[in-house]
Amino acid sequence: MEIRYLGFDQRQNSRVYRFDVRADGQLTKQVSVSTDLAVFREHSVGIQEGPFLSGNKLIADLERGWEGDHELTGADVRAFAETKTLADAQRAAARKTPRRRPATPAETQQNPRWRNFEI
Repeated sequence: MEIRYLGFDQRQNSRVYRFDVRADGQLTKQVSVSTDLAVFREHSVGIQEGPFLSGNKLIADLERGWEGDHELTGADVRAFAETKTLADAQRAAARKTPRRRPATPAETQQNPRWRNFEI
């Protein structure tokens, strides 16, 4: 199965994301996924994630054989937000601050040679 994002239509407080879907050996058909924009604000997810999330929802629905209306729900966006938060935390944990090696006593003292005139 192959999907291609075509764009979106703004309708009051919702968006309808449009896709072309082509299954093996079948004609291309246009399918849309609608979502209320409030779910993005509720879960602190950027609106630019809409096409990605809608595409994933569409693929999941089509693999299950769903032929009705497709809707990106609050549960879908919440699951994405939780997964992203967990991945960010794991990346931050892996990116520990590097340890500095302890200074040796010779490095902590000033080099007096330039002042020492050997008189």
